[in-house]
Amino acid sequence: MKIKILYFARLKETLKFSTEDLELQDDEFARTLTILKLKAYLAKRNDTWQQMLMGKLKVRGAINHELVDDNATIADGDEVAFFPPVTGG
Repeated sequence: MKIKILYFARLKETLKFSTEDLELQDDEFARTLTILKLKAYLAKRNDTWQQMLMGKLKVRGAINHELVDDNATIADGDEVAFFPPVTGG
């Protein structure tokens, strides 16, 4: 399974990634991949990733340009984007 991941705003700055191509083995994990599972998988990289994706920050996900909840399923070839909370005035 191959997916493209995009990171925006504070995530992009803190994680030092704007985009990455991720290839996962075609196993049960990949076949049932959700936004939440992907965040947990990426959070294993180190403490910074853990804090940004699984900490108190409420990171939103999108699949193929559509905002989704954490239970949305990701398929091979999808583009996944992560957005931190945004404030404005």
